[in-house]
Amino acid sequence: MAPQYAQSLRFRLPPLLFFLQTGFIVVFIVYVDIEQNVQTKQHAFNNYYSEFQDVHVMVILGFGFLATFLVRYSFSGAGFTLLVVAMAVQWAVILNGVESMYHRGNILINMRSLVVAEMCTASSLIAIGAVLGKTNPVHLLLIALLEISGFVLNGWLLQTFVKVQFLNTIMLLHIFGAFFGLMLSWVLYRQGSEQQHEKEKIDRKTGLFSVMGTLFLWMFWPSFNSVLVEVDHLDRGRSLRAVYSTYLALAVSAVTAAGFSVLTSPQGKLNLFHIQRCTLAGGVAIGVAMSAVHLPWVATAIGFAAALISTLGSRYIKVRMNKFLNCPWAFTISYYCFFYLSAHHAVCI
Repeated sequence: MAPQYAQSLRFRLPPLLFFLQTGFIVVFIVYVDIEQNVQTKQHAFNNYYSEFQDVHVMVILGFGFLATFLVRYSFSGAGFTLLVVAMAVQWAVILNGVESMYHRGNILINMRSLVVAEMCTASSLIAIGAVLGKTNPVHLLLIALLEISGFVLNGWLLQTFVKVQFLNTIMLLHIFGAFFGLMLSWVLYRQGSEQQHEKEKIDRKTGLFSVMGTLFLWMFWPSFNSVLVEVDHLDRGRSLRAVYSTYLALAVSAVTAAGFSVLTSPQGKLNLFHIQRCTLAGGVAIGVAMSAVHLPWVATAIGFAAALISTLGSRYIKVRMNKFLNCPWAFTISYYCFFYLSAHHAVCI
């Protein structure tokens, strides 16, 4: 069967890119400025730049390679991730500075604001993963902008009316992205899409490249969880404990996911899907529970429970969930729901 190619994007993607980028440039000219306080700039550079590099690697290389698991999509997923991140970061900087613009008349850019923008972008990449292979770059850009708008609004509502600390609201990016992706897949569902498309197939090469994304995420996740701890807690020890706890949870979740992957496999082999995703469950669970983790054994227990629930959920529950939600996109939806949501439930164990 000859491959089915999508319609040309020549008359859809460039106009959208030029329109959005021109609008962002205008906003940056009129409202955005760089923080001028020398001491503050030096402090921010010393405290944020190394962690900003780690978060940047996670978002670009981690999520980029993780999106290469589909055969016909493969390396295009990495390129689309870069395109989405480049556009979404600018939108996140503007939205996060709206309150500052209301009070001061302008938006100040510093290292912290760039880190927050990168983390907001990571939330949109989580949601995009739920419809990867079913959407083109135009869809991906619009989805990212819409998801970031909702995530920033959700954080503002939680901080304003529920009095939730900023760190706790930003760490809900996994949960918000998972729910947004689930809602998006349900909205985009069309009758007849139950049949697997040729671009949804997976092979060994793309699976291995996807594991590279997992490795990048696994290595730099401690920085991802600890980079903003200093914002709400001036005690340097809180940031270091976040690093220790994240690393321990990741280590335990990797071992647990591998063990249960073999136990649940009919052939008694490691499942590449579990290695790609479920090994990261501990990092996600610790991210939403950092304020409650004070002892090493708590971090290890959270990592074990998160990997256990994530692995068993993706192995046994995803099929029933797909039938219940009448959603054919089993491969991606089951991951984003059970990986992130199950990791969140593990916090309460």
